[in-house]
Amino acid sequence: TLGKRADAQPSEHGKATGPALPDDGPPSRGAQHSARPSPSRPVAQPLQCDQVLRKSLQRGVVLSTGAFLVYEAHKLISGFAEVHASFKVEEVIEQADYLYGSGETEKLYRLLVQHKNSNDAELLWRLARASRDLAQLSSTSAEEKKQLAYGALEYAKKALEKNESNSAAHKWYGICLSDVGDFEGIKTKIGNAFIIKEHFQKAIELNPKDATTIHLIGIWCYTFAEMPWYQRKIAATLFASPPTSTFQEALRYFHMAEEADPNFYSKNLLFLGKTYLKLNNKKMALLWLSKAKEYPAHTEEDKQVQKEALELLNSM
Repeated sequence: TLGKRADAQPSEHGKATGPALPDDGPPSRGAQHSARPSPSRPVAQPLQCDQVLRKSLQRGVVLSTGAFLVYEAHKLISGFAEVHASFKVEEVIEQADYLYGSGETEKLYRLLVQHKNSNDAELLWRLARASRDLAQLSSTSAEEKKQLAYGALEYAKKALEKNESNSAAHKWYGICLSDVGDFEGIKTKIGNAFIIKEHFQKAIELNPKDATTIHLIGIWCYTFAEMPWYQRKIAATLFASPPTSTFQEALRYFHMAEEADPNFYSKNLLFLGKTYLKLNNKKMALLWLSKAKEYPAHTEEDKQVQKEALELLNSM
């Protein structure tokens, strides 16, 4: 495996000593007690010392060369690993986009949640989106919806931490922060509204042609234009300058989104109809609500849009 290496065995060369020195024969007369070496203390000759030194130096060069080669091999393997990881991320994203386009919400989540510890912003914001989409399913329990909503926010936050210049990360952070507000009460929801709008605006700044984010600012405007009086009173009490908007402003963003990408989203068609109703323009409301009702239902949300559009049309 890439991370595995052979265990180095200790060298035995350092234990070896040179051959025993031969006896030079009996010493000359008169030098018996002063010239003859003790048999227990052999004297190394200069030539043999030189040989030992040369072998030590050669062994050091071999070890240094080996260490260098191991280091270079490690760099090469690391490079291959990074390339492999890059290809793997691209492959997962390709599969995820296919499943998203096919409306396979549960399969998409199961695929992406395996990579929740990834450092890739593109993968993480897709996981945030998949978590939110799974929470939106009618078959998902209330407790699971809450867990998925908070999980989605964490994934979006991590995506932003990895790449603050990622338009989609800003968009999905804003969406997920709004969802979490539903579980935390009106004070938190209103307080988060400014942050949400800032992230949507940043997303548009990074990607001006993103119709979905333009639509989301329209939703933001519609929400505060429609806010009941008692919530306005709470907002005024809690905040010096609470968020406000108008239906005319919301309508402008919905049309901008449609101009950027015509017929891109069933909910944009629905809100064009709803906003015209708020402005008492029934003719235009009829036009856009009819388009919303006839929009092909690829997702659970599309089905809900069709149902609401039909109810509004019947009420007219």
